[in-house]
Amino acid sequence: MPAYFSDAQRTATRVAGELAGIKVERLINEPTAAALAYGLQAREGGGRFLVFDLGGGTLDVSIIEIFEGVVEVHASAGDNYLGGEDFLQVIVDAAARTLGFDPSALAVGERAQLLRRLEALKIALTGQREVATDLTINGESRRFSMDEPTFASLAEPLVLRLRQPLERALRDANIRPDDLNEVVLVGGATRMPLVSRAVSRLTGRLPLRHIDPDRAIALGAAVAAGMKARDAKLEEIILTDVCPYTLGTDVAKRDQNGTAHLGFLLPIINRNSTVPISREETIWPLTDDQTQLAFNIYQGEHPIADKNVKLGELTVDLARPGPRQERGATIRFTYDVNGILQVEVTVAKTGKRHELILEQRPGVLTKAEIAERLAALASLKVHPRGKQENLAMIARAERLYEEQLDHRERLQAMIVEFRSVLESQDERVIARTRQQLAEALDGIERA
Repeated sequence: MPAYFSDAQRTATRVAGELAGIKVERLINEPTAAALAYGLQAREGGGRFLVFDLGGGTLDVSIIEIFEGVVEVHASAGDNYLGGEDFLQVIVDAAARTLGFDPSALAVGERAQLLRRLEALKIALTGQREVATDLTINGESRRFSMDEPTFASLAEPLVLRLRQPLERALRDANIRPDDLNEVVLVGGATRMPLVSRAVSRLTGRLPLRHIDPDRAIALGAAVAAGMKARDAKLEEIILTDVCPYTLGTDVAKRDQNGTAHLGFLLPIINRNSTVPISREETIWPLTDDQTQLAFNIYQGEHPIADKNVKLGELTVDLARPGPRQERGATIRFTYDVNGILQVEVTVAKTGKRHELILEQRPGVLTKAEIAERLAALASLKVHPRGKQENLAMIARAERLYEEQLDHRERLQAMIVEFRSVLESQDERVIARTRQQLAEALDGIERA
């Protein structure tokens, strides 16, 4: 399944498998499958890899890190409307201009023949400089030829569209092309020289493509199935996933004059966050006399909430009218690998809790199964500021502040910085900052 698929598309993929009589145990992202097909998980020392997957209709770019038996997707980006069919259309348009015909006016049989032969021409251009073919146009045989440089020139607008998802994936993963160990090409459309040249130019390295790009995903899925079945010939590894789109709710934003503007998206779980994940934000009413808070739940990247995909809504009653700063509510999103999104709203004044469960596959899981899976995520529902390891680190810094007169200003700055990082709720950044703080405190203690 393309990594960039939304929840609705993932649901449709699973349902399609079930309608075909297949028991769908788990959906696996195509980039992860590609990594398994290439055996990247068996490389000494692991590394960071970019998987560039251009198929017939979609483009996926993913950054994968492999370490200590874990295959972790750091970031995914893509274009659900760019693939080999678009490059074929470039050739169809060129043939129509050269031979002077309207493809849409052709008989069904002639159009099918046209697409079939021009697809063959496109494939032949991967290994030949120029290719010619005979086409039947309105009952007349016509000859059409194209060379690879001309094709590359005509397809340049499509090649430019390859760049944005690749750069977004690198940016979201916070790495540079130089940090990559390998680049992997999968998907039949990556056979085109103009595609491989573009990827090489953007990443600064020659990509791997020694496995049949049409079969790489299927081979990797077979490896994943073998691991799930605990085949003795395969080492067990952990496959992680990311949330492909931002999940959030709609809020009002005030301008410099204090005027409220409604309908902005407040991201709660950002795209490319590793799942399972749980995040919270505090929301306040706009006015002192407001009696309810309405939360609309959205999925997408647009700053205007209603331009994203609405997943559901939840309305909660507030305590009786009073100062709005005292009448907020905490909204928490918890999202798991099975596509369950739990929305919890806790009213600060009363402590009353409201809940909304959004399933990727409504009706497939029983209430007991959903409760069991959410219970397994309970440990995630603790804000980082309340976790023991972070409390212990702050307590250690505060103790040193009491003991050390020479480093007090520096220690205060460290505590403020660490508390600020805790509010980000980004566990990866928090762990890195906690380690840096521990090393700094070690240095102060040794001084």
